[in-house]
Amino acid sequence: MRFLNMCRAFVHCEAGTTLLEVVVALAILGSVAVGFLGGLVTTSRATLLVDERATALSLAQSQMEWAQNSSYTDNATSYSTAPIPAGSEYANYSVNITAQPLHNPDDGIQKLTAIVIRSGEQIITIEGYKVDR
Repeated sequence: MRFLNMCRAFVHCEAGTTLLEVVVALAILGSVAVGFLGGLVTTSRATLLVDERATALSLAQSQMEWAQNSSYTDNATSYSTAPIPAGSEYANYSVNITAQPLHNPDDGIQKLTAIVIRSGEQIITIEGYKVDR
């Protein structure tokens, strides 16, 4: 009986949590939440950057093919670009295609450079060659 009373007294001493325990638990939970939200922000920024670069690369490749399939012009410094598709994913994009003969005088091979620009910032540059066939 005496042992049972001691157990009851010990159990009843722990009536609740202290303010210090609550503050420590909230601090741990808050630091985990900040780390998790920081990871989400970094992931969303990386996703937007990869999407922008993939769109720019696709646009550059299609414009390069357009220029390579157009008629050859001796000593050309640039070629016209294809119309950029309408839609929100291509908003604020522009492309410049420059040409430079490999040899002087122009012997039928030109180096083409396609530069994709979005909102005034250069996103990607690709190079290719155009041959007079």
